[in-house]
Order: sequence, then structure tokens, then C-alpha cells
Amino acid sequence: MSTGAFDERGRRIMTWIDVERDPELAVVRSGDELDWDALQRYLRAVVEEDLSPTMEVGQFPNGSANLTYLIAFAERRFVIRRPPRGTLPPGAHDMAREHRVLSRLWRSYPRAPRALAFSDDSGIIGAPFLVIEYRPGSVIRSGLPAAMDRHSDAPGAVSAAFVDAVADLHMVRPEDCGLQDLGRPDGFVERQLRGWAKRWGAARRPDRPVPAMDRIGEALGSGIPTPQQVSFVHSDLKLDNCQFASDDPTVVRSVFDWDMTTLGDPLIDLGTALSYWPALGSAGAAARALWPGQDRLGLWSREKVRERYAALTGLDVSRSAWYEAFGSWKTAIALQQLANRGLDGHTQDSRLAGYAEIVPVAAEAAWATLQESS
Repeated sequence: MSTGAFDERGRRIMTWIDVERDPELAVVRSGDELDWDALQRYLRAVVEEDLSPTMEVGQFPNGSANLTYLIAFAERRFVIRRPPRGTLPPGAHDMAREHRVLSRLWRSYPRAPRALAFSDDSGIIGAPFLVIEYRPGSVIRSGLPAAMDRHSDAPGAVSAAFVDAVADLHMVRPEDCGLQDLGRPDGFVERQLRGWAKRWGAARRPDRPVPAMDRIGEALGSGIPTPQQVSFVHSDLKLDNCQFASDDPTVVRSVFDWDMTTLGDPLIDLGTALSYWPALGSAGAAARALWPGQDRLGLWSREKVRERYAALTGLDVSRSAWYEAFGSWKTAIALQQLANRGLDGHTQDSRLAGYAEIVPVAAEAAWATLQESS
């Protein structure tokens, strides 16, 4: 593998970030490389400050969809996000939407990192992309950072901070940040159901049938709750889309992945978050499959999460099970889409094909949640 790039005088202008110092970073995967020279020219043109002559690059490898990179010029760092390669589902991986949200939301919701630039010129790195400010911190998946050990109840603090981050987003008024026309709240949940059912129709594989998926979609469609308010809906809120201060479990520094953000029923976000949250029995099976060990961290119960969210927002969460089932069903569809990219050879990320094994597990979690609620 190349160790860097050089200018016309033979001076090194690109090299790899020392990924050993950050568990969230890795050397760029084979097949995920960008045109580093073109990206460097773009950044030097749009960033209104002097940048170090040498550009360092690394990749955030733990996300499963959009490709995300760290670009460093000495101590000045930027995050670059672009869609994955291959065929994309309609409405997904929308970098223009993410830029619109993150260029404004940070003023009212400080956990949203600020977007600094956007380009729809696919000739630069092969796809539209955005540039976002970089913030250091830790992402919690199957274990807590060692620096949090000194806190008397780190799992409880993480749980509370996560719920606060969700609730605070839903209390932001879209008009306060000029995003009141971001989506169409009327009929939002119905469109979500139709849209994800259409995605399932496109993603399902005859060689890997999951009969429960259609039955779950029909059951969800027969009992749609009435929305209580219009809020920002992140659409993929979960613990590993939050970045915590490495040594402080009470602080969520950033929330990631805003490319599907819209306006609608905020309980869609709560349901999605809870569908990923640790739980016993079949309802928690998908979460255990995706993050082995997270159920042993000592995080709050789903019931306690619901109670705190209700107390913070004043919303009625008695129909939460419907939203949680929808979250698990939606996750099953998203996992099948990701698995197809791996099975069809559109990515070098070896994890993705294996997600096909979790699709029926997530479907079972959705069905079990619906059955428990009835």
C-alpha cells in the first residue's frame, strides 16, 4: 500500500494518520481510497486559513453505510463524508440534506457538529460530499472507555446523557434554525411505512426469504399511532451514533449521521433508539447480535429510558411498542440493504455480507415487540 503522495518537487504532501492513538480510526480500507490530490486542492480552496503543507488521512471504519474520513493538516482536522459506492436507495445518503441540517442546527443544538462546506461535484472524489468540523471523543458500543471508570455510575450516566440528547433534539423548534421546511410532517409516519416497505421490496432476496417481514409491515399499518407534535426526526438515533467526552459519561459531545433528518413524529426516533437498546428476550435479540456485550454494560432498562424521555418532553409514550417494532423492522430492511452491497461485491467492507444473518433476528425482534404490546 502506498505510504503517501508527493508534489512535483518530490515533497511529501499526503501521508497516513497515526491510527494507533485513536480506536475510532483506521488506515483507509482498500477500495475506499479517494483522489487525495483533488480533495486537498478543494480543501485548500474553501478553507479560509493557512493549512499545513502535509495532509494526513485516516478512515472512521465502524460505520456501515456512508464513507467517513478524517483529514488532518497538522492540528487542523476535518471530517469528510460521502455516500457508499454502488446503487443507493432513494432518499438515503443525502449529503446535501446533511449539509443543510448541520450548517444551521448547531446554533440551537450544540451536539450537532457544524458543516463547513459541501460539494455536489462528483468529479472531485467520485460523489457529492461534505466537510464537517472534527471533535474528539469516544463512541460506546460494547464497552465503556477506561477513562470513565472513575465515575461512580458510568452506565447510568451514559444512559441519562443519551436520553437527554434525544429529548433535547425533539424540543428544538425547527423555525429557530431556519429548517421549518425540511420535511412534510402531515402523513409522515404513513410515508415512512410505505417507503420502507418499498425498500424491502427492492432489497429482499429470493435465496434468503424472511416471511415475517410482510406480516410485520401489515400489522404496523393497521395500528398507526396519532402524532403528538412535530419535531426534528434524526431517523437513526442510537447509542453508537453519539460521541461522548472520553472521560465524562454525562456529556454527549456530538450526534452523527444526519443525512435522513426530517420533520415529523419524534417518537419514531425514540422507537428506533429503543429497538437498538439492550433488552431481554426476543425483543432485544437484534441489539445483542449487533453489539455483543452491550447488554452487560449495566445501562438502564428500556422502561427507565421511556420514563425519562416522557418526563423531559411531556409526550405520552404508552404506544412506544409500536415505534420500537417499527424501528426493528426498519433495521432489518437497512441490514438487508447493507448485506446486499457485500453479497453483490459493491464494497470491500467484509462485515456487510454477514448482516444478512441478522435480518431474520431483527424481524423476530419486531414481531415479538408487537406481540408483547398486544
